[in-house]
Amino acid sequence: MKSRRAPFTCPVCGADVSPNAKACPECGACDKSGWSSDGDAEGLDLPDDEFDYDKFVADEFGGSPKPAGMSWLWWVATVALLLALAVMAFVS
Repeated sequence: MKSRRAPFTCPVCGADVSPNAKACPECGACDKSGWSSDGDAEGLDLPDDEFDYDKFVADEFGGSPKPAGMSWLWWVATVALLLALAVMAFVS
């Protein structure tokens, strides 16, 4: 009895590709464009844990991400602009 190989994932687009396929049915990638019949990643010993964005930001940029919100300088500029517009509206 023949053993059936499981489909593998196309490294270009992530679609399931049957082991006998000559090219990916979704993106058309083939041996010449980046994958081979040995496209399995089983023996690569890749980590299974999920990506930690906060740790990535701390490692890459040396701290936590900048908090969202407007700087006090922008608030002052906005209020000054609104006051200037109100004065111009009442003067004319």
